[in-house]
Amino acid sequence: MTVPFPLSGGRAPGAPDVDLADPAFWRLPRPERLKAFAVLRELEAPVLFTPRPGTARTSGTPFYALVRHADVRAASRNARVFASAPGVTTPEPAGWAKALFGNAMVNMDGTEHAALRRIISRRFTPRLLADAEENIDALAARLVDELIAERPGDFMPSAASRLPLEVICDLMGIPAAYRPWIADRIDQASEHVGVERRGRARLRIPGRGVAALARMQFLMARLARERRRRPGDDLLSALVTADIDGEALSGRQLGAFFSLLLVAGVETTRNAIAHGLYLLDRNPEQRALLASDFERYIDGAVDEIVRHSTPIIQFRRTVTTAHELGGRTFLPGEKVALVYASANRDAEVFTDPDRFDITRSPNPHLGYGGGGPHHCLGAHLARLEMTALFRELLSRRPVIGAMGDPRLVDSNFDNRVGSLPFTFGRTFT
Repeated sequence: MTVPFPLSGGRAPGAPDVDLADPAFWRLPRPERLKAFAVLRELEAPVLFTPRPGTARTSGTPFYALVRHADVRAASRNARVFASAPGVTTPEPAGWAKALFGNAMVNMDGTEHAALRRIISRRFTPRLLADAEENIDALAARLVDELIAERPGDFMPSAASRLPLEVICDLMGIPAAYRPWIADRIDQASEHVGVERRGRARLRIPGRGVAALARMQFLMARLARERRRRPGDDLLSALVTADIDGEALSGRQLGAFFSLLLVAGVETTRNAIAHGLYLLDRNPEQRALLASDFERYIDGAVDEIVRHSTPIIQFRRTVTTAHELGGRTFLPGEKVALVYASANRDAEVFTDPDRFDITRSPNPHLGYGGGGPHHCLGAHLARLEMTALFRELLSRRPVIGAMGDPRLVDSNFDNRVGSLPFTFGRTFT
């Protein structure tokens, strides 16, 4: 393989050229990018990438890429040194955006993050999760009924997107009348943010749909005011009556959490579902194994789908104090990228890492963030959604299966599926 970009900061003898700071790298086919990550994992220390003038739509700040499983895991679990503030995405959230919309929990550290996460996690009570699981099972059955009756040609806007959206809205107690409107706002928030193959190169990056996010914030503020007056048996009601250090959650805090829950929860889960359907279709022996004893193999299948697809490609961290990791000493103020898409293909941890194997054990993938204080709060919910939907998809007649290759949205942030053609009538053997 030849990757026609310079490797900043050094290169291994005979290694192909790689530049993770160049948007052109993220327009390469995904298999080529994965091979480039394998090259970087063989280097003695993490490499510094410096965006070139005129191409740095993703970030103008140099960054080191952590690509080995051990390094990404260690940095994820050491938030004191590798801080999420001022932001984990590129570009970092602007100060005015935080002032207007509130700061997302994913960009917080220390006591501020711990307090907000504690309040939210306590509201995911056993009763709430039990009710959610029952609701998810019913939703999955209804959505597959609609697929069979309506037979759309694209899996993405149907079950893949609708299930996580409906689940989150049910949890939050969002009235059904608002949900199509919210779905449109989510689409607007991520519109026109893929890599353009003509004209100016532009990567898919979060946070461009400011107007759409603002409208969702206004809706959340109105619903929060209603729940303070008339609380219900839902997550939103629980959150508006919660206290942090004696003060009620502000409208901006609620809005920031709601936006994170919708954009992150819907996007990551819909993409994992789509990749999972495609992987099972292209690996019929694994599909047959899962169908033969669903309850036995589904946990392993979900983990392997998340590892293999890695819905979030990378997050950024800011170094707070001098620290040695992976053969390099990092200095305060330096930026590092935790490249989960590389860590989840590390041959030092995963035997035959490019193979899709639902029996892989152990499977210590970093698809939910690598552990530590920022481990994904919605991981359990995502697992329930994937389990329920694949149970329905594998048990129905006619059987639903992927038909064509997914259209992936070029991105340095998430492994997003733009569309996935599918058909009916296939049989699992």
